Amino acid sequence: MSKKIYSLLALLLLASLVLAACGPAATEAPAPAPEEPVAPPAAAFKACQVTDTGGVDDASFNQTSWEGVLMAQRELGVEAKVLESQQQADYERNINAFIEEGCDIIITVGFLLGDATAAMAEQNPDQKFSIVDYAYDPAYDNVLGLVFATEEAAFLAGYAAAAVTQTGVVGTFGGIQIPPVTVFMDGFAMGVKYYNEQKGTDVRVVGWDPETQTGSFTGNFESLDDGRAQAEALMGEGADIIMPVAGPVGLGTAAAAMEAGNVYIIGVDTDWTISSPEYRSITFTSVRKNMDVAVYESIEEVVNGTFAGGLFVGTLENDGVGLAPFHDLAGMVSAELQAELDALQQEIIAGNIQVMP
Repeated sequence: MSKKIYSLLALLLLASLVLAACGPAATEAPAPAPEEPVAPPAAAFKACQVTDTGGVDDASFNQTSWEGVLMAQRELGVEAKVLESQQQADYERNINAFIEEGCDIIITVGFLLGDATAAMAEQNPDQKFSIVDYAYDPAYDNVLGLVFATEEAAFLAGYAAAAVTQTGVVGTFGGIQIPPVTVFMDGFAMGVKYYNEQKGTDVRVVGWDPETQTGSFTGNFESLDDGRAQAEALMGEGADIIMPVAGPVGLGTAAAAMEAGNVYIIGVDTDWTISSPEYRSITFTSVRKNMDVAVYESIEEVVNGTFAGGLFVGTLENDGVGLAPFHDLAGMVSAELQAELDALQQEIIAGNIQVMP
């Protein structure tokens, strides 16, 4: 074969090797696929609370309600916001501030916010509210009232107090004379009365008369000094177990009881051995009002699109209210008394016992 042919074959072989190394012949690169438009992040769901004048750290109904908002923040991913009212004039102002901010639900806390909440609900029918310790008749479609049959649990507390008192005198007083306060006092006094009827005893209740609806009140939910003064007055009448229904005022009562010795308190709204552990050693029990759960569920309804306003009533049956454990003072409660309390709870749930005057 001639050198010319070998040279030609070599050139052809070299060309094929170059083509193999470089891949297929270059062609125009395809146009990149258009990017999918990025949706803007969804606006955060806002659950906003307006407190009563007791403030969000009152170790009582404002704080317990706020814990429900924080529970929704943890479990539902909502944004939690709060405005604290320093005076009653702040109620409507704070509610309006949250309306302007675009809150998805506004939780107002306390009976005293009833009028302000109603006014704002009427002016803003698309705004959703829930309110602790208030019910409207007729109900609003955009407001869920959260009320609690605390008389049921307070009845149990009164019965237990009557069973363990050493002086034969137990006491109670309130902050302001409004239904969410006096309902505790009514149930407590009726529980003592029932114990006397069952046992033939004569335990006295000082600080409240459920028949005449008259008794002792501080006129506020803030002053610890007033709580101390009320405790001293009731102890002066012989009370060795006292149930203050006055929010933070009750901490003044607890301090006086601890100093006195051999005097015990019954907490309200929360389990005071947890919310005020410094008084654990003298906290006989507490009448729990599970506002945190009720507030959480009202927020959840808005998140899920099932909110319809109306009314929620917390009872012994649905665990909306309850008697806290006796904790460190369980030794004061005999097995027989505990069995009686368990049976009484079932009788109350069945509607067989009158717990209100």
